[in-house]
Amino acid sequence: MSEAIKQPVSPEGIIQMQGVNKWYGQFHVLKDINLNVKQGERIVLCGPSGSGKSTTIRCLNRLEEHQQGRIVVDGVELTNDLKQIEAIRREVGMVFQHFNLFPHLTILQNCTLAPMWVRKMPKRKAEEIAMHYLERVRIPEQANKYPGQLSGGQQQRVAIARALCMKPKIMLFDEPTSALDPEMVKEVLDTMIGLAEDGMTMLCVTHEMGFARTVANRVIFMDKGEIVEQAAPNDFFDNPQNDRTKLFLSQILH
Repeated sequence: MSEAIKQPVSPEGIIQMQGVNKWYGQFHVLKDINLNVKQGERIVLCGPSGSGKSTTIRCLNRLEEHQQGRIVVDGVELTNDLKQIEAIRREVGMVFQHFNLFPHLTILQNCTLAPMWVRKMPKRKAEEIAMHYLERVRIPEQANKYPGQLSGGQQQRVAIARALCMKPKIMLFDEPTSALDPEMVKEVLDTMIGLAEDGMTMLCVTHEMGFARTVANRVIFMDKGEIVEQAAPNDFFDNPQNDRTKLFLSQILH
């Protein structure tokens, strides 16, 4: 895997964040974040707007740069070295709130672009893999259409398929349903549940607490840049320990 330098890391942790801090100017957005994610684990991050959830997962593939602490992903430490960043981005798929599909490319072309350019995959092989994942998200019949011809839910499923075409070890989801109409949310969540059942390592920022209960191994509550509380879903929802967590849940569940 490229020339990236593998770092000694706990065999349990495919993702490790150790003492991670980040500032936007004077604003301390991440405060001493410590997180260890095992392979196959499914983590849901929740909390009020501006609590640092999205920034946390965006730091994992260097869409945001942390100023202090260590981040190790699949044994590669995230530094300013471009080879390290590229090595990690090959193994980490990301799905955003907005679909970020190329409007001038067909669905199939959107899905084959990165495998062909980044993984140097032959076109025919890339197309075979793309069709496999479009079938996986149940929209193979849309392959030759353009993003503007699809519903929001379909476009988000394309975004998931596109990320999977790179054969990532980890999937990051940043509010994947928040831009969708309510009737489209279920189709995207069902796709994500299928990934979880396949054993994909997942970190998801979401307000879909039903999804968190069903899919997560662990729910993490963040507030004001800190990890305030984390627990298995039943414990988190039924027996929260921190007053800030209790307040958040009372507002979001009622």
